[in-house]
Amino acid sequence: MNKMIAFFSIVCITILQVPAAFAQTVWKGKRAAVVITYDDAIDEHLDNALPVLDSLGLKATFYITAGSASVANRLQEWRRVASTGHELGNHALFHPCVGNTSGREWVPKEYDLSQYSIKRMQDELRMTNTFLHAIDGKKERTFAFTCGDMKIGDSLFLQGMQQDFVAARAVRNAIHPLHAIDVYNIDCYMVNNHSATSMKEWVDEAIQKQGLLVILFHGVGGGNNLDVSLSAHKDFLSYLKQQEKQLWVAPLIEVATFIKNQNE
Repeated sequence: MNKMIAFFSIVCITILQVPAAFAQTVWKGKRAAVVITYDDAIDEHLDNALPVLDSLGLKATFYITAGSASVANRLQEWRRVASTGHELGNHALFHPCVGNTSGREWVPKEYDLSQYSIKRMQDELRMTNTFLHAIDGKKERTFAFTCGDMKIGDSLFLQGMQQDFVAARAVRNAIHPLHAIDVYNIDCYMVNNHSATSMKEWVDEAIQKQGLLVILFHGVGGGNNLDVSLSAHKDFLSYLKQQEKQLWVAPLIEVATFIKNQNE
């Protein structure tokens, strides 16, 4: 009788432990997922960010504004970015933002999103997809909302474009577990002169919550007022590498595809 009780006790403990073990390894065997993104396609991404990423073997998503001067002047280098396993994402043709609100006086009137039609924005996004396909030969793409703006008036301009994009990244500081992620409205933490210590805390939170952390860089050692120092950037990426036993670090298109498949 005692042996039978012991046997059933072991079975019950094992059954209880399986869901916990699964929860801890839901991200391809890791506790959390991290996506590193860079917006606007600037020279500092090629000169300062890419060498650090490649030295650590980390793959990132670079959101390309097709009208960027860096893209025009260094097209072959951007093509090499894609050929080495990084993602080139869609960040619109001319980076339009809503300009008719306080603090947005810097938005050129020609690219004031509040003056766009839905069709114009969708046409520009599809044209950017075509442009990026000419660079990397890929047809599947993710999108990053410019300035985090999702609407023209009261309308969501990405509505009906699910066939054009695998996923879309927004701009809100939040970490969610796999089952709670809307792949067409993915949250992220935007870096604005943060220290490496602050960014590492985001990583620790993602591990604790077993969720997805998306990081958004603009300037890297310059190139944009939303900047990160070279030392903080390198220290942070090195920390991701150090935590690789707990983290799945991959471009957004890979992570979003995984999320969609898991949630089907």
